[in-house]
Amino acid sequence: MFIDTNVLVYARVLEAPDHRTARARLDWASHQSEPLRISRQVVREYLAVVTRPQHWPVTIAREAALADAKRMISAFEILEDGPLVTDTLIALCQEFAVAGKQIHDANIVATMLAHGERRILTFNRADFRRFTDRIELVDG
Repeated sequence: MFIDTNVLVYARVLEAPDHRTARARLDWASHQSEPLRISRQVVREYLAVVTRPQHWPVTIAREAALADAKRMISAFEILEDGPLVTDTLIALCQEFAVAGKQIHDANIVATMLAHGERRILTFNRADFRRFTDRIELVDG
């Protein structure tokens, strides 16, 4: 199961919306029989989000965020980017008329598909709804 950035951010930041739900979803996912997966894009997005001001009052210190990133890399299976992901991304963008910021979500889907992953745990269901004929949106 692929874990979206927002789940990791909300689980980490006490003041984030849905913090308790995110923690419960990650706990639930960790007890499933399938491996938990992320991509390096998720690591980059996590670092970008937790180290800049948000609508919650606390940012995470850069050193703590980097330690989190290292833990994620060792705790989750990393689905690597590459030529197949890029080809899949281009095909998705053509088929679904994806553009702008939507490219980031399409790249996550392309990464999943290139690695045979079909399930994603996310709070941003609307961002992935267009791809539900290819992937399953998971509620924890």
